[in-house]
Amino acid sequence: MIISVLIASISLILEIILNNFLPYMNGNLSLFTPMFSIVSLFFIYSFLKKDKYKYFVFSFIFGFIYDLFFTNLIFFNGVLFVGIAFLITLLYENLEINFLNIILEIIIIIIVYELLTVFIILLFNLVHITLLKLLYKVLHSLIINILYGEILYFIINHLPKKYRSLSIN
Repeated sequence: MIISVLIASISLILEIILNNFLPYMNGNLSLFTPMFSIVSLFFIYSFLKKDKYKYFVFSFIFGFIYDLFFTNLIFFNGVLFVGIAFLITLLYENLEINFLNIILEIIIIIIVYELLTVFIILLFNLVHITLLKLLYKVLHSLIINILYGEILYFIINHLPKKYRSLSIN
């Protein structure tokens, strides 16, 4: 559990720092839209997969904390993070965890997260979002998030065996 909290904390801090320094609005030339918190949920599952209830509660709390820093919509990302956590459990059960599959799984997670976010925003008519804006945000978030996921995978794979939860298949 300590490693899960550490991964979540580092991911959140890095995301806060990068969101303050990298432009991410439509029309800017940034190719980097960090979504490290979503990516870290994927790796945190490997530490909490023996107790899925604890993982879902952790995801909700992590989403709530994410809301406090980014959206000001209480429980919005808390609920979304639980939905993403459910998707992650399905991905872990159906796909092997290896260097290449992590890229595919991160792409799926980011796309589903963005689609769920847009669906809820359109459902409540909060902001006008077009398909082009959605595509722009997804494509510009993949590079840095896949890189972060692979670095996190490499670091977790080199932890001492008593802490390690991932292995190359």
